[in-house]
Amino acid sequence: MATYFLRSSLSRRRIFVSSLTIALANVAVFLAFVLMRSGQLEVKETSVLIGFAVASGVFSAILAIGLLPFLEMTFGILAPTRLLELLNPTHPLLKKLLVEAPGTYHHSMMVANLAETACEAIGADGLLARVGAYYHDLGKTRRPLYFIENQHGLNPHDRLTPPESARVILAHTDDGVELLEEAKIPSVIVDICREHHGTSLLRYFYVKATEQGEVNEADFRYSGPKPQTREAAVIMIVDSIEAAVRSMKSPTESGIQELVKKIIREKLLDDQFSDCEMTTRDIYRVGESACHTLSGLFHERIEYPELKKEELK
Repeated sequence: MATYFLRSSLSRRRIFVSSLTIALANVAVFLAFVLMRSGQLEVKETSVLIGFAVASGVFSAILAIGLLPFLEMTFGILAPTRLLELLNPTHPLLKKLLVEAPGTYHHSMMVANLAETACEAIGADGLLARVGAYYHDLGKTRRPLYFIENQHGLNPHDRLTPPESARVILAHTDDGVELLEEAKIPSVIVDICREHHGTSLLRYFYVKATEQGEVNEADFRYSGPKPQTREAAVIMIVDSIEAAVRSMKSPTESGIQELVKKIIREKLLDDQFSDCEMTTRDIYRVGESACHTLSGLFHERIEYPELKKEELK
């Protein structure tokens, strides 16, 4: 009974519900054995043993909640309580991201909102996706000014060749993995950081390099691996979508929809989802979810009339 009720979540509420079902199951089994033994129930004995049966279920929940931190460390279980700890804005890594790469921090928050909503739309783990999105670009704190969201006019890539720029950008996934492993972050989150670009091509610098001569395409691809889980795949999609929509000068609902379809087609043609259990329908539902969320964020606003100088006096 406990396994049945906890198969989808280890939240405290689910543990409590499972404890009640364990108690009911205990009572049912006890009554069945008593009836098979004698065919009749003694009030005093039955009341005492039913009390023990109920207490057994309740105390099992108390023990489970109390032992959960130790079970997490021993068996690598990633419970919601641990995920909620990682969402705390005062976590050292999130504070590091906010201070050293504020643009990336804001981007990560946006990706987290998109990823959680999209995961819920396809039945994936929204909380895990949100946490993974918070930390997926942590590696950018090593060289924050080389990423456009952290730049303020000066672009360091102007002084680099396309292959040099590509090496800096491509390194941020490995840098993030290194920082997360040093901080003992759960391996599921580390894997999302490692996989969120898959083996995608860094197209901007690749095209720029080909204009200057023949180049090796492999030098402009992320090392991978491709996303192994649905949550990592969702973050890959919405990460690209958020960055692309942010670069639009005048985002409109139709413009966002066309851009999202283009990004998804490119990912599919590049075979980035072959290693995870994502159906084509799931992929397009992620796109639809992202369009709906982004359309709400970039809705058209009315233009306020300016006051005349006489009115300001």
